[in-house]
Amino acid sequence: MKRNNNKTVEKLFKSDARRMYNICFRMMGNKQDAEDVLQDAYYKAYVNFDKLESIERFSAWLRKIVVNQCIAFHRQHIYFADIDLDNKDLLDETEDNWMHNVSMKVINNAIQKLPDGARIIFNLYLLENYSHKQIADMLEISQSTSKSQYYRAKQLLREQLMGVKLNG
Repeated sequence: MKRNNNKTVEKLFKSDARRMYNICFRMMGNKQDAEDVLQDAYYKAYVNFDKLESIERFSAWLRKIVVNQCIAFHRQHIYFADIDLDNKDLLDETEDNWMHNVSMKVINNAIQKLPDGARIIFNLYLLENYSHKQIADMLEISQSTSKSQYYRAKQLLREQLMGVKLNG
């Protein structure tokens, strides 16, 4: 797409601003980093706007750039530890109903308290719908590390939200 009409381009960016900020905030964990990463992502998107194939794909294209900028930031600052998944309680997906009875505001606050590695993988997997293979490729980690960080995030969230210390 050509940037023939700057008003149209500006309107596109503004229409997705809140959603893109929310992605950054969830993944970054704080307002300052979220704003910095979003600004970098918007700059990158604006510079590469000519590479956008279809205006209908703008939101998905911008989302991908935003997520990739968040990941690039985290790659420089986070070590992703592999956690032992031998404990079957962590893998029990039938217990996921505990989250459905809690408001999104409370859940978002709890997500912000997660360790960086667990938070970014939780967001990518559950909220942004990436597979563990995709996350592993993006973050240059193993799939088992992605899975273990995700299950650790769920355990920590469950502990925070339910006030129950699980498995020790």
